[in-house]
Amino acid sequence: MQRVYLDNAATTAIRPEVVDEMANVMKNVFGNPSSTHVFGREAKALIEMSRKNIAQRLNVSPAEIYFTSCGTESNNTIIRSCVNDLDVTRIITTDMEHKCVQESIKDLEHRGKVEVIRLNVQKNGDIDYIQLEDLLKDQSKKTLVSLMHANNEIGNLTDVKYISKICQENNALFHTDTVQTVGHYDLDFQDLGMDFASCSAHKIHGPKGAGFLYAKKASHIKALIAGGGQERGLRSGTENVYGIVGLSKSLDLALDELNTHVNHIKEIKQYTIDQLKEAIPSVSFNGLSEDLNKSLYALLSIKLPFHDTLIGFELELAGIAVSQGSACSSGAAKVSLVMQTLYTEEEINQMTPLRVSFSYETTKEDINILVDTLKKIAEKHQLQNA
Repeated sequence: MQRVYLDNAATTAIRPEVVDEMANVMKNVFGNPSSTHVFGREAKALIEMSRKNIAQRLNVSPAEIYFTSCGTESNNTIIRSCVNDLDVTRIITTDMEHKCVQESIKDLEHRGKVEVIRLNVQKNGDIDYIQLEDLLKDQSKKTLVSLMHANNEIGNLTDVKYISKICQENNALFHTDTVQTVGHYDLDFQDLGMDFASCSAHKIHGPKGAGFLYAKKASHIKALIAGGGQERGLRSGTENVYGIVGLSKSLDLALDELNTHVNHIKEIKQYTIDQLKEAIPSVSFNGLSEDLNKSLYALLSIKLPFHDTLIGFELELAGIAVSQGSACSSGAAKVSLVMQTLYTEEEINQMTPLRVSFSYETTKEDINILVDTLKKIAEKHQLQNA
């Protein structure tokens, strides 16, 4: 069967160069980085070289990079420490955030540790910046603003630099989930100005189980995982040496080849939009996903003009891997909170959301297979409703 992978926002295929780099470490460097003998020092040196490299790529200090297992751990550590250790009593966020951010905040809210204000979201998926500005004027409570850089479902980009500015002006902390944008853009964290950010290697053709959090100097957040005091006390546990090396290598490759990859992926995204409009004239797109300048260029959120809860199975039978932008609970399809935020129940019952996400490996042939399959599904619905 043909196999078409269009779910790169969920995870990416690890690059051969990264595998080779990691395999070399697995075979030749086995020491515990906390050991003081030569075997340990060799492993420790690889970690610190990786930390220095990542910091240089993002224009920050190596002391501001802490290795974790993934974006979820990074986001949990940041949010929970801000409340538990930095005296944050109010969090400003939205219902559009990644589930790991939403659930961390909900847990703190449920425990009565923090007041949570969820910003209004416009029909196009953008946050209400005016509301955010007004809320930040009230400085009676220590505040954390947590807003992701690129929405992982509809692709809308947030103006991180502007939010950093107004947070600094109003003595608020700012955390942004950059899991979908690190390695996809040439980011200068110092220029962007946020206090905290997160990254996961497997989103940029690196290994699963490796990520980092960025914490601006003097933030004084504390450990979520206690133990031997690794990562300068912030993240205990024996370090994933080969995973960290793989993370550093994947970021290097992503940024070294960024212009070539961006041009290719943007061309693929525009081709997908054009072909879909031709095949299904009433198709539209969620949020700002159709706008290549205002959304994540590697993601397209499709709004099909019919309701089909089985479309994921139909596409999988055709060998196509995509995301429906929904979660599954007890075997029943559940519309995502993002879609519930953007649409009424009546609107949701008249459409089917579909997230396709691209990589440098995606071809026009892949898109042709997707579009042909979706066209057949759309024609089937038209016949049923005739």
